Amino acid sequence: MDTTLLFVQFLNGLQLGVLLFLLAAGLSLTFGIMDLVNLAHGSFYMVGAFLCATLTYWTGSYIWALLLAVPLTALVGLLTELLVIRELYTRDHLEQVLATFGLILCFDALVQMIWGSEGIAVPLPAWLDGRVALIGSIEVPTFRLLIIGAGLAIAAGLYGLVNHTRLGMLIRAGASNRTMVAAHGINIRLLFSAVFALGAALAGLAGMLIAPITEASIGMGNQIIITAFVVIVVGGVGSMKGAFVSALLIGLIDTLGRSYLDTIFKLFMSTKAAETAAPALSAMLIYILMAVVLALRPQGLFPAKVR
Repeated sequence: MDTTLLFVQFLNGLQLGVLLFLLAAGLSLTFGIMDLVNLAHGSFYMVGAFLCATLTYWTGSYIWALLLAVPLTALVGLLTELLVIRELYTRDHLEQVLATFGLILCFDALVQMIWGSEGIAVPLPAWLDGRVALIGSIEVPTFRLLIIGAGLAIAAGLYGLVNHTRLGMLIRAGASNRTMVAAHGINIRLLFSAVFALGAALAGLAGMLIAPITEASIGMGNQIIITAFVVIVVGGVGSMKGAFVSALLIGLIDTLGRSYLDTIFKLFMSTKAAETAAPALSAMLIYILMAVVLALRPQGLFPAKVR
């Protein structure tokens, strides 16, 4: 086995994992605290990518675009919560699914009206558009290392926020018993709005980080949001630790499975059969993992504490 390729694919898996964590963190908080099934969470991933693309061309700097696009995406999330989502908290999950699916269609249509149907490529500054030698002759793209580093730094920041700040205390209390939080005089609506805006900003940041690699395109969040739901189910609904560990695990399983499953199959079946079966099974690996976790530990690997 080529160790260089294995190392590169491992880093690619970490990159996918941290992007999934940024998506799943906000989704897990809204699901865990608000009991809200938000299918439109991936739309903020798309909106963030388009805002970042536009601001990159306006400012001439990808970094400035990131700094400006994150609060703008949070503002879009806040407005969405105030205008639409707030009305769904008392509805059952089926109504939430239908309403947020409608939001997906609305966001896709609005993005097409504003930016057109074509995707937008996001240029990187020269210092990010290169390669770095890590171990011996192994070189990896500089920007992929930035994505991994930024994702891990944000994960550390979220850990500090959730576990060592007053807002984090309220978030954890809301996840455990929101009725008791409201009974203590906490403005639960304001808390919900803040959490939803934070989740939108994190999802938008994930879109901003992936846009220079894939480009900003309509519907780009619709597929990855399915994987993000798998992440929170495997990790445990409402658990930041579970979302982080599960995201990295699923990112590595998905990436390495697509890269090496056919090689493993060729050890005990014909080349033609291996090349036929491996792509189909590799696409199913994360769902097989979810099924196994649900069978053995229905609450997830690291469930949030409920009192």
